[in-house]
Amino acid sequence: MGVRTANVQDGNIGETLTGLAEVIHGRRDASPQESYTARLLTDVEDELLKKLAEEASEVIMACKDNDHDHIRYEAGDLVYHLLVTLERYGITLDELAGELNARRH
Repeated sequence: MGVRTANVQDGNIGETLTGLAEVIHGRRDASPQESYTARLLTDVEDELLKKLAEEASEVIMACKDNDHDHIRYEAGDLVYHLLVTLERYGITLDELAGELNARRH
């Protein structure tokens, strides 16, 4: 578990996800030696997939502990790694939104 984020304030999830997805996309051109995100986008596929599974497990454990701040923190890690995964496999946020929208009808 990492250090919990201090002074968290509510935000706009759409703006936040869009901005983060743009940053992740921009890391495709970064050096994997200098950027963790670039490394996840270009290195061995299993490293990213293992990290995604690890973060999902950490969310589960935080939920089992019923620790609000820890759940939020780990969910942030999971969403980041999910966005990196989507970028790696060429799935846009708009495409994901379409998938989710199709399921709610």
